[in-house]
Amino acid sequence: MDINEFQLWVKQYYQERGWSDLDIFVRIGFLAEETGEVARAIRALEIGRDRPDEVEGSFADNKNNLTEELGDVLGNLIVIANKYDISLEEIFHTHQKKLAARYLSSKE
Repeated sequence: MDINEFQLWVKQYYQERGWSDLDIFVRIGFLAEETGEVARAIRALEIGRDRPDEVEGSFADNKNNLTEELGDVLGNLIVIANKYDISLEEIFHTHQKKLAARYLSSKE
């Protein structure tokens, strides 16, 4: 599946469940929540968890959890992009162009 197909799949999946109808500020709240979960997953990978109510997972388990949380962040980003009719390809190209202009041109 390429990125355009994935963006369309997310759009359809979220629409079928009514998740795309949420207010954009609610969606941003979900994005913030999922970003925090990414931070927690990275902490588990890098320094572990030391709370007695948490089970310490294996590296593979923790990496799988991080992969899932990154997917949740990506899903929320796609919903936001879809709301404003912005393709992920456009985001990739715009970001690449911005970084190239900012950092590659300064090396010349």
